Amino acid sequence: MSSAKLARLGLPARCLLAVLGGLALWLAFPGVAWWPMAPVGVALITLSTVGTRARNGFLLGLLGGLACFLPTLHWSGIYVGDLPWIALSITESLYLAFMGLAIAVVQRTGKVRPGAVAALWVLQETLRSNVPFGGFPWARLAWTTADSPLMRFASIAGAPGLTFLVALLGALIALGVLRLVGRTAGRIDGHTDGDTERHIDVRRVLIPFAATAIIAATAFVVPVPTSGRPMQVIGIQGNVPTAGLDFNAQRRAVLDNHVTATAQAAVMVRSGQIAHPDLVVWPENSSDIDPTRNADAATEIAQTVANINAPLIVGAVLEEPAPKVSNTSMLYLPGKGLVDRYVKQHPVPFAEYMPYRNFFRKFSDKVDLLTTEFTHGQKVGVFDIPTSRGNVKVGPVICFEIAYDSITRAPVDRGAQLLIVQTNNATFGYTAESEQQLAISQVRAVEHGRSVVHVSTVGVSGLITPDGMVHDRSSLFTRKVLAGTLPLRSSTTLADRWGPLPEYLVDAAAVVAVALAARGNRKRRRDVTDSADPADDSSTTDDAGESTDETTETEEGARV
Repeated sequence: MSSAKLARLGLPARCLLAVLGGLALWLAFPGVAWWPMAPVGVALITLSTVGTRARNGFLLGLLGGLACFLPTLHWSGIYVGDLPWIALSITESLYLAFMGLAIAVVQRTGKVRPGAVAALWVLQETLRSNVPFGGFPWARLAWTTADSPLMRFASIAGAPGLTFLVALLGALIALGVLRLVGRTAGRIDGHTDGDTERHIDVRRVLIPFAATAIIAATAFVVPVPTSGRPMQVIGIQGNVPTAGLDFNAQRRAVLDNHVTATAQAAVMVRSGQIAHPDLVVWPENSSDIDPTRNADAATEIAQTVANINAPLIVGAVLEEPAPKVSNTSMLYLPGKGLVDRYVKQHPVPFAEYMPYRNFFRKFSDKVDLLTTEFTHGQKVGVFDIPTSRGNVKVGPVICFEIAYDSITRAPVDRGAQLLIVQTNNATFGYTAESEQQLAISQVRAVEHGRSVVHVSTVGVSGLITPDGMVHDRSSLFTRKVLAGTLPLRSSTTLADRWGPLPEYLVDAAAVVAVALAARGNRKRRRDVTDSADPADDSSTTDDAGESTDETTETEEGARV
């Protein structure tokens, strides 16, 4: 089979490649976490779109997306039913469908275009991370690199750069496979022309595979500094009485769990089992009882701060501004009480607020499970934490906000030396969601060169150093005191200094590549039309403006 023959590959075979590619991507995400499968998945989807029409590319991208997102995002419907999970998976898959269409346009000539493929993956993720309703940047290729050497590249070009790299590796593999298949077919068909031609073919086959190996090996020499002034931190995973949507029906029990676990930590400090902390962090929803309005909750938190004798950051829900509530990170200091707060800037649509409630109620009455909506915070949070060695700037990030590039970058731009991620995974049960979120925090640690305290009500929690390594990792639905020393860093990475500029440049390059490819396809259509016998209607035009020979289309149609 040559590349020309691959261009005439039947649609069922292409669909199989696309589905296998999507499943390979799923296997790369935490839960299974076979990270090498991410480039394999990209390679399979890339090969499925070589030399086919744009509308076929849309279908292939959609199938690949469904094969990836349906199992990867299964946690989103664990307690609310299948409809929200399937709707979210279809929505995310549509972005891959349009990406598949665009890749088919740039590969219409039957050749793999690695640079264009990688750029289009970045563009697809840019759009998916921003629209609609602020986007949903989950299951990005970048997150598959946690615990892999490739993660080190995050310090150079951030999460979009990691996505570009993973997609580029996959497209290079696809190019190598295409050349290998073409060379093998040529030898079988007797098309090789002696030793010289055979040598050239071997080199052409080896180049993309060699490039893949070189890029992957380069990761080991990318520096990831981890030195810095030490800070002793404690994270409290207090656990909840029951998993599921009704965990907050027992709000007092959740608060008491975190008070009790912190008291246990205080005993461990006094006995010398762990060092006295410079900072204690509770997770999101650790106090769903508003401590600014409920005297009992305020008293429990104040006594806890006095007992541990250290600054405490509490994840709380405040009953303001009425009629909405605020998902808030609150800083308490010994002897001073509440001194600062940060309100979550990006509440989750359909979970913390309900857009177009009347419209979506037509599809599911589950929308009315959300009776109170959360407000959008307007300010970046940076807390000043006093320690014996001077003040430390800490950037709070709440739950899904860790997946958003700009929200995570903002506190670092304002001088944060440590990031804390407060999250609550109780509503997702024993699924891979928590591990997927922890992986995002690992990538962020490298991207920004910062230690990260990632603390959940129920796990998985962990203390992450700037090289992305997780320390004192917890299990799901257990109570645990996480304690350790994390290095503080103030220097910025290349990714921070560049900001979103590389992503925007790659996005622009992707648009230009598609436009040029579409123009070239139209020119080839005109050339074929001009060269054809005017009386012979033997050419046809597909939906992307490309022309195809009638015989070729007939063969492809027969395979469909």
